[in-house]
Amino acid sequence: MIDPVLEVITRPAINSRIGELGNQISADYAGRSPILVAVLHGALPFLADLVRAIDIQIDVDFLALSRFGEGGRVRIAMDTLTSLEGRDVIIVEDIVDTGLTLNVLRRMIETRDVASLTTATLIDKASRRLVETPLEYRGFEVGDEFLLGYGMDWEGHFRNLPSIWTVLDLTAFSEDPAVLRRLALTEPGDRLIS
Repeated sequence: MIDPVLEVITRPAINSRIGELGNQISADYAGRSPILVAVLHGALPFLADLVRAIDIQIDVDFLALSRFGEGGRVRIAMDTLTSLEGRDVIIVEDIVDTGLTLNVLRRMIETRDVASLTTATLIDKASRRLVETPLEYRGFEVGDEFLLGYGMDWEGHFRNLPSIWTVLDLTAFSEDPAVLRRLALTEPGDRLIS
């Protein structure tokens, strides 16, 4: 029987790529003190590892978005505590797919008279892009698969997995979502996937 989930980005690969992104951000912002604004909740694991990989002075803040209304309008449900005026802002996202939400968020932040605005995302689903949006710092480009782990969830679960998994069979996974935890918690040598 084939497992309904498959590990697609391992923890070592995530660590390595975040180290590279941290070095790039450190070089690009040398002599400045950017503020990293993480979009809750999915970006938390990425943010935590990214800030440790950056070796310049930074600040960190958070915001949360929600959708409402028939058209799924995006609004800020929880705003930053820090003023962004005159700051170099780096939006930190876990995943960007259509680009619609990120475009709205970027426009909202640009109205705050920021010095500069860039985006760092761990996952880029470029094939799903409906509107072009700048992604200056990109971890991994993936296809259209449904991903879980490392901040990405299914019904609020699995955000704390240290690697990223794809769901191959949503029906089978829905019937036994615990299969993901069982597979993720086994030692790599004990499972057929790496």
